[in-house]
Amino acid sequence: MRSIWKGSIGFGLVSIPVKLYSAVQSSSIDLDMLDGRDHSRIRYQRVNEKTHKEVPYDKIVKGYKIDEEYIILEERDFEDAAPEKSKTIEIESFVDIGDVNPMFYETSYYTEPDTKNSKAYALLLKALIKSKKAGLARFVLRNTESLCIVHPVKNVLVVTRIRFGQEIRDTDDLNIADDVTVSKKELDVGLALINQYAEDFDVSKFKDEYNDELLKIIRAKAKGKRPTIKKLKPHKAKGTDLYEQLMESLNAKKGA
Repeated sequence: MRSIWKGSIGFGLVSIPVKLYSAVQSSSIDLDMLDGRDHSRIRYQRVNEKTHKEVPYDKIVKGYKIDEEYIILEERDFEDAAPEKSKTIEIESFVDIGDVNPMFYETSYYTEPDTKNSKAYALLLKALIKSKKAGLARFVLRNTESLCIVHPVKNVLVVTRIRFGQEIRDTDDLNIADDVTVSKKELDVGLALINQYAEDFDVSKFKDEYNDELLKIIRAKAKGKRPTIKKLKPHKAKGTDLYEQLMESLNAKKGA
């Protein structure tokens, strides 16, 4: 793996030199857009919507629309607004990781200490494990300030970039009632069903089957064949009564 960032984690007066490595990778298949008539690749052009002519890259500017007028931004404006370049992931506080709503998560990076036997790295790792806390920090990645949490995963400190509060939309516009009545027996059976399906989290049990099946089709078509793909059929409940559906689900799980 190639590191994407070099700097340090600031932990009080302790500085831990680290490198960041992307901890995630895309599992989607890279498909090209083609002209269906001759299978030539489709190229996208920067076209002026009035003249319909292609615009040279050096003539493109960026603007923000206010009252039907565009305010043009210059390179200096972006530089002035950019955060001060820093090579430190400065932990500002420690929080319970369970308090971080999953909606805030963006992407994660592995950290590697500058030296294999870094005592400061090991100290922060073990302290976070024992305290069950995560460090809340800011850092600059690719000229953009990011909010992140520093948390342990096995024997590695992981930096997970999270969204800022203003990036999460409010729920006020959703058409959701807050006074729906659920009977005690329905709730009891619902809880029993949850407990029946409860298990330790093990993401390795789940695979991206869509891409696997699509690759099978691609490889078969390359050989002039067409594979048969078995699809799961959704189970339909017999009745429309919520309690009956819950009981049917409960009994189906017991039978399985």
